[in-house]
Amino acid sequence: MSKKIQAIRGMNDIKPNETPVWQYLEGTVKELLASYGYGEIRMPIVEQTNLFKRSIGEVTDIVEKEMYTFDDRNGDSLTLRPEGTASCVRACEEHGLLYNQTQRLWYTGPMFRHERPQKGRYRQFHQIGVETFGIASADIDAEVILLTARLWKMLGLQDAVTLQLNTLGSNEARAEYKDALVAYLSERKDQLDEDSLRRLDSNPLRILDSKNEQTQALLVDAPQLHDHLDDESREHFAKLRSVLDAAGVKYEINQRLVRGLDYYCKTVFEWVTDKLGAQGTVCAGGRYDGLVEQLGGKPTPAVGFAMGVERLILMLETLELIPQAVLNILDVYVCALGEGADQAALLLSDQIRNEHDWLRIQTHCGGGSFKSQMKKADKSGARFAILLGESEIAEQQATVKDLSGELDQQTMPQADVAGWIAQQIN
Repeated sequence: MSKKIQAIRGMNDIKPNETPVWQYLEGTVKELLASYGYGEIRMPIVEQTNLFKRSIGEVTDIVEKEMYTFDDRNGDSLTLRPEGTASCVRACEEHGLLYNQTQRLWYTGPMFRHERPQKGRYRQFHQIGVETFGIASADIDAEVILLTARLWKMLGLQDAVTLQLNTLGSNEARAEYKDALVAYLSERKDQLDEDSLRRLDSNPLRILDSKNEQTQALLVDAPQLHDHLDDESREHFAKLRSVLDAAGVKYEINQRLVRGLDYYCKTVFEWVTDKLGAQGTVCAGGRYDGLVEQLGGKPTPAVGFAMGVERLILMLETLELIPQAVLNILDVYVCALGEGADQAALLLSDQIRNEHDWLRIQTHCGGGSFKSQMKKADKSGARFAILLGESEIAEQQATVKDLSGELDQQTMPQADVAGWIAQQIN
């Protein structure tokens, strides 16, 4: 026999018993975003490599180590998107969505990074992203954070996540701070870990995010970012905090929160959790006012965030927050045995769907003994089984069995089945 082909490591199949939870999360987010007036945008998963080099930054870990990049048959360098913001900016600019307009957009789909797969982190992973354009004031920063806070309540996760907040100031203020930080760390190179030494020349602000304990101890006496902020950024941050305080959204100010991508300025935030072992980020974002211009457009204020679908699903499963109705994908399983039973079962199933199209019904196909059909009904997770034997079919009757055991089994006219089941489920 030929060798079986398996999925690429870190790129996972989502099996039928798993997709209901994905649909539940995606449906909840979609409903929430629609209530805020956000429109969906869909972008291709392959882009020109320069899009990510120019937006993310050539000396970031993503561009240097993690991108899936290849030359196509025309010799063009293409990349599987490692994140969604740059693609969204490219699409909006290309289709004229940013000129004298404001936009509130969202998207979902797979992203790709070649990193070591681990629990909740994969080479093909899925994100839900939100991007807003054309609004410079802090109220839109507040809105996207309030939106995420509402999502956690809808999912039951509000006590499992903590909001961390920071401001990076303007690009000029950040550059001034970067110089002060580099000067401080350059005098202490012998105390830096290897990764921080490499970042000292290429991306020094990322050293603030180092997981190395010795480096973190060294940063205690380092220059503070907030000492270098410009007045406008201070006012912007104060307004954001004022709205969050008024809305009752709790947060922690973390001056070492800088985010991993070069395009951020002013507001940055992360929702973190300790429910998955080591503290992990489940949603992160911020303001990136310079990115549109950086990619060839006119200066455009922008703010957004992305959340990892796999991590959120892992949290919902770990904390047992998935509603039972999501896990039970069927309401009714129709079993039939005898002459003409298969046709009668299919017709009755369609009759029920015609009356109540929200009911989830599966009709047994392929024959088999009554016992084997009932085993499949029990295994299906359906609340009710409809039993059609020769006598029921002849008399236009149906027997309804409550698989939960709460109600007695009963026989009724087929015309009454749909209404009776719908009444019990509602």
